[in-house]
Amino acid sequence: MRASSMRNRALFVTLVGLLAMAGPIQATETCPADVNGDGSVDVGDFFAFVAAFGAGDPAADIDGDGDVDVNDFFSFVIAFDQGCPVTLELAGKPLSQYPFFEFTRAFNAGSTVRIAVDPALHPEFIGVPTDIYVTTARTADQWFADPTLVDVRPGGAQPFTFSGPTIQTNAIVLSESGTLDSDAGIDIGVGYDVVVDVNRNGQLDAGDGIDGLGDEAGFYAVKDLTTLGPLATAPAADYSVSAPGIVSTRRRERVVWPAGVSSMGQLPLIVISHGNGHQYIWYDYLQQHFASHGYIVMSHQNNTGPGIETSAETTWRHTDAFLDELATHIPALVGHVDTSRIVWIGHSRGGEGVVRAYTKVNTGAVTPVHYTADDIVLVSSISPVTFLSAAQTDPADVNYHMLYGSADGDVRGCASSGSRPFRIYSRATGFKQVHYVQGADHNDFNCCGFDDYSGPPGGAIGRTETQQVAKGALLAVVKRYVEGNVPANDYLRRQYEDIRPIGVASDTTVDLQYEESPAAGPIVIDDYQTQPGSGVSSSGGAVSFNVANLFEGRLNDTSGGFTWSTGDPMNGMTYANSAEGHFGVVFDWSTGSPAFYELATVPATRDFTQGKHLSFRACQGTRHPNTIAALGDLTFTVTLRDGSGTTSSINIGAYAGGIEEPFQRTSCGSGPPGWANEFETIRIRVGDFTHNASGIDLGDIEAIRFEFGSAFGSGQGRIGLDDIKITRD
Repeated sequence: MRASSMRNRALFVTLVGLLAMAGPIQATETCPADVNGDGSVDVGDFFAFVAAFGAGDPAADIDGDGDVDVNDFFSFVIAFDQGCPVTLELAGKPLSQYPFFEFTRAFNAGSTVRIAVDPALHPEFIGVPTDIYVTTARTADQWFADPTLVDVRPGGAQPFTFSGPTIQTNAIVLSESGTLDSDAGIDIGVGYDVVVDVNRNGQLDAGDGIDGLGDEAGFYAVKDLTTLGPLATAPAADYSVSAPGIVSTRRRERVVWPAGVSSMGQLPLIVISHGNGHQYIWYDYLQQHFASHGYIVMSHQNNTGPGIETSAETTWRHTDAFLDELATHIPALVGHVDTSRIVWIGHSRGGEGVVRAYTKVNTGAVTPVHYTADDIVLVSSISPVTFLSAAQTDPADVNYHMLYGSADGDVRGCASSGSRPFRIYSRATGFKQVHYVQGADHNDFNCCGFDDYSGPPGGAIGRTETQQVAKGALLAVVKRYVEGNVPANDYLRRQYEDIRPIGVASDTTVDLQYEESPAAGPIVIDDYQTQPGSGVSSSGGAVSFNVANLFEGRLNDTSGGFTWSTGDPMNGMTYANSAEGHFGVVFDWSTGSPAFYELATVPATRDFTQGKHLSFRACQGTRHPNTIAALGDLTFTVTLRDGSGTTSSINIGAYAGGIEEPFQRTSCGSGPPGWANEFETIRIRVGDFTHNASGIDLGDIEAIRFEFGSAFGSGQGRIGLDDIKITRD
């Protein structure tokens, strides 16, 4: 018999012996010994491993090196011997009302981090003396290769015994968490895992709890997104390209990049396209910000005067010319531009121009030499105009972002204006998000345009603060879609009241929208795009309500102004026009009258465990009597009901924010102040509805009920509602 065969046989005997001596161990999807994926480690996994190994199946690649070989036997034995810890969410922040704790990933540097255990979900941790560790984040493979626990805090592991019947009585402060290092270099956050060492042996093993076993850390300490990164930048290169397709007076480019690029490999490219009457040298604050974080940033002259078509042509041609003439103008960058990761950012006419340019490349109307539509990973529009049709300016499924100011005196966003920026947002079918900045005007987003603030006295936040918001927003969105950065997600998905970059003032109001791409497979309850009757959702479920003045239709203000009128129930909506755009529902309720709006689920949508968050968009109705009667954040309650009639309810105000009142700007009609309706995305973690033994069966939800009135939040109000989904991200 060959020596290799004898060794393999000996390994089989050893493995069988180990399995015979051990009982079942609870596993998770990140447990390598759970080969058959049934949630436990037992003899069934041995047979599954042997079968997979014999077939060369990747399922037997226990050590994750890409090969199925003898080393995987050893890895299997080690993984089995260590057992499988319990993976759960631990890190977060306390809430003043149910669900009493919010599990989160990102914490601004210097913030206090807390952890919590829900005794109803994890009774195995209650009453047991434990040691709590905060460790450097590791992948699952790294943990199973070395399960030694090393706490990063000066004081070391923190002894604690969980006790009491509720999640709030089992929430504790991680000592010294406010001093954790957040310096991640050109990244934005340092990752940490949290381990509850149940047997107090200083090892991550069976029965211990861990937040962070996998690709994501348990939590991240995040630097100030508004400050420069750690990289010095090379002196800006300013030159003219010779590409014949670009108008001779529009050939200038300015490029900023990290000074140490020669040792950095290939870096993503960010292209900035200015607006009409603007200059390409007016965006140095963004160029320096991005370059200091490891990006190559080119801003170019833009041919905006004739219109959007010429602006779009200038953008795509300048991108091609930059790549084509790199050796001539900036030899130091040759070989260091990653042409598969290109970001287009445009302002004003340039804001629509970058979307139009993407549309043309995406549809094959133009064919650049050095890149394709797949290489454009993100398109971002700052205060964009909307002069062209939906077919001409279509983000399609590219990752799309919009940054817009409520006090814009140029691209005003009035109902009578042909330029409604949110129409572009409505067209996007990929991942998409908005930062809507109250008190920012059109030229606050560049260095030198004139002050066109339009709003109430004292409402302007000014250029410096606006650019703080812009730097934080754009760095987060670029990090998210260019690099798949995890903590950046929190700055796009959580309300601004819940988390904002450190350098943004606490009284600056920013409304966020975030929507998951349909390709990610969200469970759509009602997006109002089909089934136009008010009694049936787009998923086919029954809709019942007693709210007043309900109207379902196109999100299009048809009156030409924001003056409230019962004849225009979609007053303040600027997400559509008469021929295109998104649909939604509006309604109101009055003081002293509890009201509800309920959507029944259909069998295909009842299992909420298949998703991560209940997500929906909502806005207050501008200049409506119920809105102006109580200006401020509006709140209401969301209730889930399962098939047995058990309910669980969460007030959206529990997470520090509500639905913002419209910016108090006049004109565009008459009457009291109030500008366009400001949608915000509300995301409630589905698991939050189970806190404190609520008894809700998330696998069998028969209805989502929105409840209004003083017992459920704001006593009166008028809102728009849209895109009610269970998201998977």
